[in-house]
Parts: sequence; structure tokens; C-alpha cells
Amino acid sequence: MIPKYRQQFNQEFSQEKYQKLKDILTQKGGIEPTFRVSESPIFLTKEFQNKLIDASESIISQIKAIPAEILQNAIPENCKVPNDTAQPHFFTIDFGVCKSENGEVEPQLIELQAFPSLYAFQKVYEETFCEVYPFLSEIRNPMHPEDFKKYLQELIVGDENPENVILLEIFPEKQKTAIDFALTEQLLGIKTVCLTKVKKTGKKLYYDNNGKLIEIKRIYNRVIFDELDRIPDLTTEFNFRDEVDVKWITHPNWFFKISKFLLPLLHHQFVPKSYFLHEFPEHENLENFVLKPLFSFAGSGVNLNPTQEITASIEDKENYILQRKVNYEPIFEDINGEYSKAEIRLLYIWRENDEHPILLENLSRMTKAAMINVDFNKKDAIWIGSSNAFFG
Repeated sequence: MIPKYRQQFNQEFSQEKYQKLKDILTQKGGIEPTFRVSESPIFLTKEFQNKLIDASESIISQIKAIPAEILQNAIPENCKVPNDTAQPHFFTIDFGVCKSENGEVEPQLIELQAFPSLYAFQKVYEETFCEVYPFLSEIRNPMHPEDFKKYLQELIVGDENPENVILLEIFPEKQKTAIDFALTEQLLGIKTVCLTKVKKTGKKLYYDNNGKLIEIKRIYNRVIFDELDRIPDLTTEFNFRDEVDVKWITHPNWFFKISKFLLPLLHHQFVPKSYFLHEFPEHENLENFVLKPLFSFAGSGVNLNPTQEITASIEDKENYILQRKVNYEPIFEDINGEYSKAEIRLLYIWRENDEHPILLENLSRMTKAAMINVDFNKKDAIWIGSSNAFFG
């Protein structure tokens, strides 16, 4: 995409520098990343960045125009949490790096969610790339790390003492994103607490901090709520459906409201046509579509080649969509002359009194497999895994 920076990176790359990158990330986080870190960032032009922003602005405006009652319909009855908010605190949007029919590289919307991604990690990741490859500093994200910290602090901690704010996850030490939890703790001075350790008295929630019970006033929520039912023998004092005196950052209801549920309602040249499965029209060809469950994470349940037999066997068709296939373009050249495909996630925050969200950082994922998920790659592949985009 930007030959100058790609060529320079590939010339400077070495396995020693890749190891240094991972070592610095481990040192900064205090733990090793348990997901695959790509050897390379992706380089994209300012023109491509403008296309991303244009599509995102259009999508945000369309979402704001959707009546609240329609968004409420996205929340399964058994997943409704009290004290909803007017808008989400986080907004992330994924685009594939694709090529149009006339040969132009362009973004295509893959999915969107109002759920926090690896915000703390991605900023550190970008900074670490610049440490190992100093020339990248000239095209780094213009947002200063202190401004980044201030935005997240204001959003997550607010006016509370950090001691009364927690990052909530289920069995956090087992999660692939554990390094992000550690970096968030460092950045904001808050504790990561397992849902099973939260104590409840009346409407108040508490956690144990070195033998002392501390009241929880704000929850930076990293729990995928609808996955809790799949955990056998899970015992907790606190149920998400309980009426409690806490401020959710972001409220769990938004996980469902800003999701694949919205894809059939959005229109833009960079938004592939989508239908709810039960509304799929006869004139469309199933071969041109990907089948996706509305509420899934990390690509689980996605079928790249659905058949009539498969779609007919699904009973809850209203909980699936068919999204027109897009072709990820392999344009990111590695040191062996092979090419990777990529997806870029824009990481926004949405402050309560703001009309529009603020773009803080990006997260990119590289692959040489059919799906953008490192689990689907060959073990000896390079230029795959979690990455970061630089625009120049």
C-alpha cells in the first residue's frame, strides 16, 4: 500500500527484532502475550484512511437515527440488564482490506460492536513498534500517549477513586487478552476482578483487596455476557440481571444493540449487503453470502460456504444473518515475497455528553488463511496475527 515504508520495514526486519518486539511487550505487560503477535504492522495510505473514516462516520450517523425500541429488540430477554445508558462508552468497527471491481483498494465493513477491545495493549504495541523500528515514528498515530491515557481515565475511572473501579472478566488469568488487562491496570490504577470473586450485599457490590472489602462503583466490563450460560457449574453472588448501584462502562445491553444485528439496516458503498436469515430473498444466490450468528465472538459459528440444507436446519433464523462475501486482498508483502490479508478495527470511545465518538487507536489482524483469525493459520506462517496499522 505504501511501498516506501513496506520496503524499509522488510529490509530492516530480522527475527532478532521480532523477538525484541515480543520481549518488550512482555516486559511492559509483566506477562507474555498469549495470542500471536504479527512480525509486521500494516501500512495504508491516507486515502484509504479517509475511506475508513467516511464509512465510519456514515455508519455512526445511521445508528444514531435508529429508534431506541428497534435497538432494544436486539437484546435477548434473558440477557437484559437494568439501568441502560443512552449510548455506549465504546464503539469498535471492523473493516476488511479489499479490492473493488475497478481495482481500487477499499475497506468493506465486516462487523461492529459496542464492546471494549485491546485499547491499552494496542497503544503500547504501536509505541513498541516505533521503539524497535524508529522510522515508524514519522507516521505514528498523532494522539499523544498522555492524551490517550487521559481519555481512557476520564471514561473508565471518571471522578471515582481508582480503588472503587474494576475491570470485570470471567477467569481473567485464562483469557487470551490477559496482557491487556495488566496494561489497563498499569495505565489506570484499577484492579482486574473475576466475576466469581465479586461479593454482593443488597444493591452494593464489593471485591476483596488484600483482606479488605472495597466497594465497586464503576465496572469496566470485559465479560461476554451471553457466554456465561455456557460455563458449567458457574457460581457467582452477582448476576448481571440484578439491580445494583454501579455504573457500567460500557453497559452490557450495548453488546447486543451494536452488533451484527445492525448490518441489514446499514447502507454505504463500503457496507456489504446483509439480510436476516429469515428474510433472505429468493432472488439472491446463497453462494455469494457468508452465514453468521448474531452474537458470537472471534469468528465462532461463521460459515463461509452455507448451503440450503444448512440454512434450512437452523430453527432460530432470526438470530442469524447472511452477509455478502467480500474478498480480502492479499497486499501485505512479507520477506519471502508472499502476501497476507488484513482486517482493521477502529477503536472509538463515546463520552456520555458527546454527539460523536472519538477515534483513539486501531487494531489490525493479518492472515494467510480463509478467515481473519490466527487460529486458522498454518503454524509456520509469518506476517500473521495481531498487528497495528500505520497511515502515511
